[in-house]
Amino acid sequence: GIAPLPPVAGGATRQESVRRGLAALAEHAPDIVLVHDGARPVVPPGTVAALREALGRHDGAIPAVPVADTLKRAEGGMIAATVPREGLFRAQTPQAFRYNLLAALHATHPDGATDDAALLEAAGHAVALVAGHEDNIKLTYPEDRVRLERILAGHLLPRVGSGFDVHAFADDRPLVLCSITVPHGRGLAGHSDADVGLHALCDAIYGALAEGDIGRHFPPSEAAWKDADSARFLRHAAERIAARGGVLANADVTLICERPKITPHAPAMRARLAELLGVEIGRISVKATTTERLGFTGREEGIAAQATATVLLPA
Repeated sequence: GIAPLPPVAGGATRQESVRRGLAALAEHAPDIVLVHDGARPVVPPGTVAALREALGRHDGAIPAVPVADTLKRAEGGMIAATVPREGLFRAQTPQAFRYNLLAALHATHPDGATDDAALLEAAGHAVALVAGHEDNIKLTYPEDRVRLERILAGHLLPRVGSGFDVHAFADDRPLVLCSITVPHGRGLAGHSDADVGLHALCDAIYGALAEGDIGRHFPPSEAAWKDADSARFLRHAAERIAARGGVLANADVTLICERPKITPHAPAMRARLAELLGVEIGRISVKATTTERLGFTGREEGIAAQATATVLLPA
């Protein structure tokens, strides 16, 4: 419920980036400021509250985890010495400070600090440690992503939704399927652009979220959606996933028609759906089938689509 401030371009170093961020906050005159590495996507509950509580007694506070492993110092690929681990901690973020103090230290100290607490330490200010967490990992190496996915999987539950939609063919309209205009003699009839693939996928996502169907969010009785680009509807569905703190695990769309042939256009459709949903293309499937000349699709009276979406939501 808090509106984000405009982003600020970073600098060539970490310290310069923080300095620019602090400068952008000056007009808001905050009492405290938290500096966080975007490469740490999992901030455990309670961390920020503990930092704020510690600032009631100290000029700065950081979360940290005690070092549990034996430490070795190496030279030339060989062990040079064993380093005592007693009293050693691994610093994490967010790190919390009194705004005026941190801004002043950044303004007067040259680049070189690896974290903001180091500036306070060098100036003789007390920085408190609060309990960090092993889940507050920093994405640095490729294998860190695998660990992140394991962490997230423990907090998210899968929800599956299905969608189905049908539109009849109509003359004098372009044929739009999965947000791609497909060359064909006829388009589809509908209040919007009648993108049957997107409509089915939207219903699948809304179903996984237990938020009704596309007609609930975009009533066909409203003139605002007349001839509307259905990409707008799918973007809304993606926004609803994000608003619930979830992620789209995968989506599968099947277009049912005799003509046009879908296979030549499927790669472009997958890429477009991935773009609209903000996910990698490997999570999106688009395929087609016929009804062997049976039924309304077999008679080429229209096109049907069914879709399935798996959404991971916080438990």
